[in-house]
This record gives sequence, structure tokens and C-alpha cells, in this order.
Amino acid sequence: MQKKGKLVSFRPDIKIVDCTIRDGGLVNNFFFTDEFVKDLYQTNIKSGVDYMEFGYKASKEQFDVSQFGKWKFCNDDDIRAIVGDNDTGLKISVMADVGRTDFRTDIIDKANSPIDMIRVATYINTIPSAIEMVEYCNAKGYETAINIMAVSKSNDMDLDDALELIGRSCVDNIYIVDSYGSLYPEQIRRLASKYLEIADKYDKRIGIHAHNNQQLAFANTIEALTMGVSYLDSTVSSMGRGAGNCATELLIGFLKNPKYHLSPILSFIEKHIVPLRKDGLLWGYDIPYLLTGRLNQHPRDAIQFTNEHRTDYKTFYHFLYDKDC
Repeated sequence: MQKKGKLVSFRPDIKIVDCTIRDGGLVNNFFFTDEFVKDLYQTNIKSGVDYMEFGYKASKEQFDVSQFGKWKFCNDDDIRAIVGDNDTGLKISVMADVGRTDFRTDIIDKANSPIDMIRVATYINTIPSAIEMVEYCNAKGYETAINIMAVSKSNDMDLDDALELIGRSCVDNIYIVDSYGSLYPEQIRRLASKYLEIADKYDKRIGIHAHNNQQLAFANTIEALTMGVSYLDSTVSSMGRGAGNCATELLIGFLKNPKYHLSPILSFIEKHIVPLRKDGLLWGYDIPYLLTGRLNQHPRDAIQFTNEHRTDYKTFYHFLYDKDC
């Protein structure tokens, strides 16, 4: 598949999806202050960001509400308290995990909600359930996406079958998700080509959500966009689970569309992100995340290793290596 665009050009189909609250919430159990969220909302508007993902629509039956901040559950009233009528160009998104969302009770008609897009996160083996959720959300009036998680663990045959099923559904967007930060640009090119073939066949849009375990989240994101992927996930200062994600400030600095502006993001980092780091909140590239990414493993062991302030990297590497044997 031929690349689209050049370094000095911009494509009007590109959309930036800010996931700072949703993916960053995995760092602090979603305990963001209202000031933080309101300021990020205003920052995204000023920066020209296209979507802001507030968090999850998690089941209150499965998760203890007292153990998480409000953005684990994204009540419509809580979002409305931040955005009001959201009379702006910024759209609002939330994520709903297959099997972890009471979608029939917690996702209401779009006409009565401040939310614009519901993104359904799924693994290959739960694609039918994801499609059921998408069909429900589509009927309620929402834009929809399916994020196929841990795609680096999927074989080509299963992925081809999954993409064909999703392509025939009513979903609007399909996401490449490098959950473990294990993929390289060459692999992203191949995956993007595969996804874009389905997009062309069924009139869908393709997105990418990258993790930074091997310091490739930004590189993989721009590699995908050069192939024709148009929905680009990012977080301010890469804030996200473990090694974090593609940094919004890198992405905005790269894109040539004059609608995007870097200065508001930098002001937000100075006001909000620097204090979080000073207070000891941990995320971002580090050796333990490099190792789980290199071995294509979930970062849970690396997160525990980091939280324990361990530095016995060689021991940890052999522990991870033995898990695959």
C-alpha cells in the first residue's frame, strides 16, 4: 500500500484523540481533580484536539466505586459538569470494555448525553460481544469504535477473520492497539495495510493506540498515519499505563495542520504534569517496560517491579524470559 502525504503536507482526515484521563487514569486510579480535567478540556479546545476521552464506562457492580475516581465510571452528569453543553469543535469519548461495562443500563440515548463516541475495547476472542455492544451504541446514536487489544499476540488468520467480522458491522472506526508496546514500525506498516484494506472495503476509518515500552509510540503513530491511518491516540507527556503512550506534544509538533497549536499543551504540562511527577506519580519509559515490550508481555509485572523500586534488571529479565519458556 502506498504511503499517503509527505512530511510538509497535512491531511484533513487526521483526528487527534486525547486519552490522558482514560489511559493516565490507570496510573492514579482516576483520581484527577476537577481542576485538572477542566483545564485539560480547555487545553484540548485551544490546541485543536479533535476528541477528548474522559475515561471508562466501567460496571459499578464489578468495581468498587470507593476505590476509584469518577472517571473510571464516567457518569454523564460528571462529564456535563466539566463540559456543559460542549458548544465547541471538541468531541467527547469514553471507553467501554467488553465484559466490564453494564452498557444496557449505563449508556443512554445520545440525545440525552454529552458523549459523542463510544470506543469498545476487546480481545480477539470477544469480538462477537464487542459487535453486540457497538450495535447497541450505534442504535443509541453514538459514533463507535472497536479497539482490538493485544494485536501483537494475534495470528494473521484470527486477525483476518476478526477484521472481516468487524468490517461487516456498523462500527465507524477500527483501532490498531499495540497494548504491550512490542511492535516496530515495519510491523505497524503491515498491520496498517491489513486494516486499511478492510476500511476501504467497508468504508471505515482506522486509528492507532500505541504504547511507549520501546520508545516507539510516536514513531509507530506517525508510521501508521503515513500509511493512511487517520485517528491518532495520544496523551499529554505520554501519561498512561506503564510506559505511557504517544505524547500529544510530539504529535502536535509533527502535524502540519494549522488547526493544531502546541503552546496550550506546554502550559498545561507546566501547571499540572510537572507537579504530578514531583509528587511521585510514575509513568513513562523505563527498563522494566522495555523488557516486557521486547518480550511481548503485558506490563503488569513491570508495573509491580517499578512500584517496588527494584533495580535488579537482569534478574527481572530472566524472570520474564522464563515465563515464555
